[in-house]
Amino acid sequence: MYTDFLIIGGGVIGLATARALKARHPGASIILIDKEPDVARHASGRNSGVLHAGFYYSADSLKAKFCRDGNKAMHAYCAEHRLRLNPCGKLVVAREPEEVEGLRELKRRGDINNVPVELIDEQQAAAIEPNARTCGMALYSPTTASVDPVEICTHLRDRLAEGGVRMLMNHPYRTRLDGNIILAGEEAIDAGIIVNCAGLYASRIARDFGFAQDYHILPFKGVYLKYTGSDKPLRTLLYSVPDMRKPFLGVHFAITVDGDVKIGPTAIPAFWRENYHGMSGFNAPELLDILRWQTVLFARNAFGFRTFAIEEMRKYSKRYLIRHAFRMAKNLDASKFSEWSRPGIRAQLLNTKTLSLVQDFVVEGGSKSVHVLNANSPAFTSSMPFAEWVVEQWLN
Repeated sequence: MYTDFLIIGGGVIGLATARALKARHPGASIILIDKEPDVARHASGRNSGVLHAGFYYSADSLKAKFCRDGNKAMHAYCAEHRLRLNPCGKLVVAREPEEVEGLRELKRRGDINNVPVELIDEQQAAAIEPNARTCGMALYSPTTASVDPVEICTHLRDRLAEGGVRMLMNHPYRTRLDGNIILAGEEAIDAGIIVNCAGLYASRIARDFGFAQDYHILPFKGVYLKYTGSDKPLRTLLYSVPDMRKPFLGVHFAITVDGDVKIGPTAIPAFWRENYHGMSGFNAPELLDILRWQTVLFARNAFGFRTFAIEEMRKYSKRYLIRHAFRMAKNLDASKFSEWSRPGIRAQLLNTKTLSLVQDFVVEGGSKSVHVLNANSPAFTSSMPFAEWVVEQWLN
């Protein structure tokens, strides 16, 4: 079987790349493969569904540009196709006076990135979200919203199939056979150009093609604690000021497209790539490989990994997670945060030379294959302009 373009991975990045390729090369044959029965079975379908605005990231980063533009693109896509969107907005609150300068820094980043954000006082914050607790001021992001990520991915899937993109589900990438011929399931596929959007497996596949020599994927498990009451105690996303020394944004109150409230996520080091529940998906070689890197990071306390890992493990306690989050809110019933959400696994790229977590998007490739090595949050928000950039820069 031959195809002009072969995309590995049926998450939002793979789907958006297929969409961008079809727009740029309408006459080309495109095949998308995935090991699962359907698209968005992993990170793309297990994330919070928050459309970020783009004010967290430094102006020289790909994340800053693509998050801002991706927010607009996702709003437009949902409006055009009548997909659900909750325009809930976001408040970033200060839990103590020392965090106020952090709000000012986020405002500066938002201004540089041309993202609409506003510093407001406590009274204005209360008018937006009566349950918000902040110290002195808050940062308001009106363009932050929530969507259903699975709904968007399945809509992209259907439109791509209608446009002639061939979807081969239950076709896991197994190995590179020769040149640009790969084995997917039991089928050999020869491709003019291969685009690796495999998420958790991206670095492993890239090494088969001679790339990702200095990189390794580390998995981190994210889970939310859901509010099970019949009421809606919050209407606006509540985030704390992030510690810029840490790789993730920290615990917050997320609101789904349906208005449901969740606390989280955790960022607990996982022991194999699909370490969702107990021993489900257990993979001994992955366990040994990932444990090796985690042991190195823990022993050297690279980027504060030891402290970070211990703190994240404490979030398996509902009481600890609730206490952590309730510093941002006034009147919530802790007893109604009682049910864990479906876990997701974040594919975080590790630079094995510097022992640091890579914070920006990373792509490597050549004339025959392109590999999206790091596309974590805000990758869902950024997916459409990011994919267009990949096609323009690497697949033109």
